[in-house]
Amino acid sequence: MRHKFTKTLSTSSLRKLRKQWRRLQKIACGLCLIFSVWLIFTTITLVWASSVPVDAFFVLGGSIRREIYVTQVTKKYPQVPVLISSGSQAPCIWLIFQREAADLQNVWLENCADSTFENFYYGIPILRQWGVHKVKLVTSPTHLPRAKWMAQILLGAHGIWVEPDIVEEQGIPGNYESRLKTGLDVTRSLFWAVFSHIVRPECSNVTRLAEVDMQAWQSRGFQCEHQGGVGNLIRQ
Repeated sequence: MRHKFTKTLSTSSLRKLRKQWRRLQKIACGLCLIFSVWLIFTTITLVWASSVPVDAFFVLGGSIRREIYVTQVTKKYPQVPVLISSGSQAPCIWLIFQREAADLQNVWLENCADSTFENFYYGIPILRQWGVHKVKLVTSPTHLPRAKWMAQILLGAHGIWVEPDIVEEQGIPGNYESRLKTGLDVTRSLFWAVFSHIVRPECSNVTRLAEVDMQAWQSRGFQCEHQGGVGNLIRQ
């Protein structure tokens, strides 16, 4: 009697396991289908985006040379918005744009990011809000290939085509890329490429360059990188 009861129990457990396994298979198939549809849609969007004009410049902070470069770009394409993510101090960028007689109205400063990953973490929601489809990524050779791969993964996941715009640095670079650092950032970018469709972080420190309060900055004092060449402008 005990043997028959045990056998019945085992059969019942096996049936439950089989039902759970079939349920998991259906869920897995459903997720694969959703992922496949999303991948096809994103690929089509990227192919289309690659052929349209650039509709934003995304400057990764880390060298004032990048901001000097983007002033020249802004003069050529004043209608294209510029997002500078954690670049030089706001008054230094303001002085550079003023010196080059470049338009300040379409330039935005995001000052929440503390790393390259966070450049994209906070930058993606802003670019999406702007309706960007194709972006010029302004960075430097010492920032590659990590920045390029992260941009292609994270921006590409949102259907935004990326074209790197490499600005040569002068002197001894302040950062060096390592395989470990690149590997870790690329790995977490793959995860965030999925979750960034659900979670949209907002930076509370986004300023239009034209609205920078220079009087307030001058009263408390500030310093700019010597490569910016704005020392005389500060003293004025």
